[in-house]
Amino acid sequence: MKAQIIEAFGGPSAFKLAEIEKPDVLPGYVLIKVHATSVNPIDTKVRGGAVPAVSPEFPAVLHGDVAGVVEEVGEGVADFKSGDEVFGCAGGFKGTGGALAEYMLADARLLARKPGNITMEEAAALPLVSITAWEALFERANIQPGQNVLIHAAAGGVGHVAIQLAKWAGAKVHTTASSQEKLDMAASLGADAGINYKEKSVQDYVQAYTDGKGFDIVFDTVGGENLNRSFEAAAIHGTVAAIAARSTHDLSPLHAKGLSLHVVFMLLKIINENERKQHGEILKKIAGLVEEGKLRPLIDSNSFTFDQVSDAHALLESGEAVGKVVLKNNW
Repeated sequence: MKAQIIEAFGGPSAFKLAEIEKPDVLPGYVLIKVHATSVNPIDTKVRGGAVPAVSPEFPAVLHGDVAGVVEEVGEGVADFKSGDEVFGCAGGFKGTGGALAEYMLADARLLARKPGNITMEEAAALPLVSITAWEALFERANIQPGQNVLIHAAAGGVGHVAIQLAKWAGAKVHTTASSQEKLDMAASLGADAGINYKEKSVQDYVQAYTDGKGFDIVFDTVGGENLNRSFEAAAIHGTVAAIAARSTHDLSPLHAKGLSLHVVFMLLKIINENERKQHGEILKKIAGLVEEGKLRPLIDSNSFTFDQVSDAHALLESGEAVGKVVLKNNW
């Protein structure tokens, strides 16, 4: 089968079109005819060698997010049959094959049926970001109706899904972005208030939107110095959930406010096989919300094919993408 592979860590140009063996179906697995995938920041980090502990062996097929049609079902799989449309984040990391190929071998526990009211490309945009946002808000931060929630990076992959999930949960949703265009987009997804972080300091918006008390939950999808700003924005006994915490910080603000800090790394449930079922269960809930019209993916206006994967990675790394960068299988 055709696949985009990397033979060494490198920049966006590291991808190379190759012919590799089509995987044989295994017990508990399904073989998916891949229709679409999407690029996540973790995919660019794997490609660049920043996270060798979760990287597959070379030659490597990258990308976890997949949407496609079940071609073949392995022994013991009861939830899917040949011809089913599915989606999931099912590989591209240590010990697994990725979605940048004609076919992907996927553990059935990591998949769910694709929502019937969206395209394959839209479905491929959802798995990693929606699982991440769900785990952060519901499993870790224990979001409750009426809480004041701050979500950083409204136009990002995780951020735009988190806005919709927090709104569905009944929270009052505030979000940050760098432009009015992105804040308008956030409002269309249900955000109650948009904050241009280039124009307002943390102290300014904490005073404006919480009377100086701080936010009950701060979801930081940015990391680095922004994690410090998240600590500053949180209320006494508040919760900070972070997905980019590979950095060094002074924990004094956590102590001063009695904050809880939760770090979410959704790949752990792919790498640790005994936890994979939880991803499929979350995706079933996500699919239900999509079909009810409560959640929709935001797709960047630039479209790519698998032959243009280098361009897709370059766009995501440029910081100019709005929403998810999606690739359609053209093979």
